[in-house]
Amino acid sequence: MEYSQLEPKVIWKNFAALNSVPRPSKKEEKVIQFIKEFGEKLGLPTTVDEVGNVIITKPATQGMENRTPIIMQSHLDMVCQKNNDVDFDFETQGIQMYVDGDWVRAKGTTLGADNGLGVATIMSILESNDIAHPELEALFTIDEETGMTGALALKPGQLKGEILLNLDTEEDDEIDIGCAGGVDVTASAKFDLEDAKDETFKIEIKGLQGGHSGMDIHKGLGNSNKLLGRFLFLGLDNQIQLISIDGGSLRNAIPREAKAIISVNNSEDFSSKIEQLKSDILEEFASLEKDLVINIEKIDSSEKAISVENSKKIVFAINAAHNGVYRMSPDVEGLVEASNNVARVELKNGEVKILNLTRSSVESTKWEVANQLKSAFESNSLKTEFGGSYPGWKPKPEAEIIKVMTELYENNFGEKPLVVACHAGLECGIIGANYPKMEMVSFGPTIKGAHSPDERANIPSVQKFWTYTQDILRNIPIKN
Repeated sequence: MEYSQLEPKVIWKNFAALNSVPRPSKKEEKVIQFIKEFGEKLGLPTTVDEVGNVIITKPATQGMENRTPIIMQSHLDMVCQKNNDVDFDFETQGIQMYVDGDWVRAKGTTLGADNGLGVATIMSILESNDIAHPELEALFTIDEETGMTGALALKPGQLKGEILLNLDTEEDDEIDIGCAGGVDVTASAKFDLEDAKDETFKIEIKGLQGGHSGMDIHKGLGNSNKLLGRFLFLGLDNQIQLISIDGGSLRNAIPREAKAIISVNNSEDFSSKIEQLKSDILEEFASLEKDLVINIEKIDSSEKAISVENSKKIVFAINAAHNGVYRMSPDVEGLVEASNNVARVELKNGEVKILNLTRSSVESTKWEVANQLKSAFESNSLKTEFGGSYPGWKPKPEAEIIKVMTELYENNFGEKPLVVACHAGLECGIIGANYPKMEMVSFGPTIKGAHSPDERANIPSVQKFWTYTQDILRNIPIKN
């Protein structure tokens, strides 16, 4: 079946149109123009603010004028990840979608369902003539995935709605009422180069699942940078010199691939030890990372390396950096409170960078983890910088919209929804800082594998989500 034949047709039509427009984070010019023209063609008041957020307003439908005005919000950018063997340019090409049973996928890349299905849903409401809703502001933010700079730039008084419906969660049986905050932690240094003194090896790790560095961090998935660090640590007795490292990509994606080129003293001893470690790691992850591949080979290289002593500093830094769950919430069962993702390690021409994303639903714990990372890095001569800090979203379970949505879910689907907080970063916390009285909730269709080329959207879930969304709009509470 072609995705154009899927129900609800209006959602998949708008999603396909959106996916034909390149929209990497921080390079959203084309999609901003796309959404702006969409609103203008409908004859609806459409504005683009100074950073690129698009706001389209639509009056209440007949009979809904006395209901509380709402904001429907999704972000325009998407995480751009692809398999190494896929030739694809996210800045110029549209996503290539296809149907696989009950799922819609992309050919070797992220699908953009996060948060494209939310955008497509809002587009469908805006262009509808027969869906009841109160006065509506459609807010399309930019750069959610790599800094939330769109939400951070929203000003007090810019929005008029009193209830925010954020369409950016990924399990259709959940109503999300809270999320984690985050901070980027970056370590860097510049080391002098020298001739590599011994035989050269290439170590390559690939085939890991990857995934969302918040929502999937508790699953124990392999992190290619940390696995690579284990091999490098093993080589310290063999006086390794680092030549280059290229591991991971985006801060919010668990890294799937990493490779290093190193010079090694006593290569026979190193080969014996490293083959044993390879066997051990493959056994450790046999049930979880079935496609994990570790390649180790001798190569010829004329590239210069950094010294044994400076190589040791980098290896220590990679291994000392905490990765994964740091603390589970003592207050919300099953919720990760704090974590870190060692997302990107790059060493080239003597310059090293280690990129992390630290998350926590508790502000003090966020900085505890960030400062622990700083201690690990700076004790090994790497300068550490913090950036892109954003707050979490404190739950308000007593909010009237939560009660309405919970009851509607039970009536529609015959079971209670899960009212949860999540370990992802949602824009609600940032928006709420400027609009403290606004009631907020996040929900969405089921999406698996977000932030990886395995990203897929569940077709029956999108149908369920569309039915539920329309019912919510019909039942927004009357104004106080």
